[in-house]
Amino acid sequence: MTSHSARPFGRTLCAMITPFTSAGELDLDAARRHAARLVADGCDGLVLSGTTGESPTTTDEEKTALLRAVREAVGGTVPLVAGVGSSDTRHTVRLAQEAEAAGADGLLVVTPYYSRPPQAAVEAHFLRVAEATGIGLMLYDIPGRTGTRIEPATLLRLAEHPRVLAVKDCSYDLLAATGVMARTSLAYYSGCEELNLPLYALGAAGYVSTVANVAPRQMRSVLDAFDAGDTAEAARLNGLTAPLIEAMMAAGLPGTVTAKALLDAGRVREPLQPADREAVDGLRGVYGELLAATG
Repeated sequence: MTSHSARPFGRTLCAMITPFTSAGELDLDAARRHAARLVADGCDGLVLSGTTGESPTTTDEEKTALLRAVREAVGGTVPLVAGVGSSDTRHTVRLAQEAEAAGADGLLVVTPYYSRPPQAAVEAHFLRVAEATGIGLMLYDIPGRTGTRIEPATLLRLAEHPRVLAVKDCSYDLLAATGVMARTSLAYYSGCEELNLPLYALGAAGYVSTVANVAPRQMRSVLDAFDAGDTAEAARLNGLTAPLIEAMMAAGLPGTVTAKALLDAGRVREPLQPADREAVDGLRGVYGELLAATG
């Protein structure tokens, strides 16, 4: 069974945005500054080139350049997990090997999307990546985006591989997650902020958070209070973060868009569009309330 001590990639991970310049090019200086600030404010792991990092619209070369720049900024202080997912197994394997060579500590591998492969093919895809590199995998289960879930039975089989270490869980199925954690050593990371505390209470390793781009200290404080044995305080702090989580993740705009709006972090790449002024004002209002409540 997994436990809070089994944290192969840290506990409080940020799904980091990918900054772009006003011309839409990769802004490596901004990425270095943002990564260093996140670590200073309590993130003990960073996930690059995931959903929040706009990975479908960045090139392979940009993904590698981003990883190298962030590694330069944070050194070896925190694990870096590189998103290498795609709908093409051969491409995913190549991205995984390039990420390993560029200094990644782990690989975020999403279920192949669009083609909706059956479970045997999903399992084979992950195993191909695991066999192609020497670093650990975090499987990314987000059926709402990919169209295909990683079924619990598939996770149980994949857990037998020595390099399949973790799951980023966006399945919204606490019962299934509880069952897999009870029967394997897979480290579960909540990928949905509203479930960070519930999943952690069930034995998850931590979270991978988009909201942590703008409120890393506040997101971490919830788990800190729980670890200190003060569950009432953990619940209170969790309640304070809920309005921002709702505004950023459940109000109709992608988390990438809302995070960049709050950070003034440059453009998003099409097909995404920036938040309009009304949305930005609303986000800033909710964010300001959280800052006022947490100091």
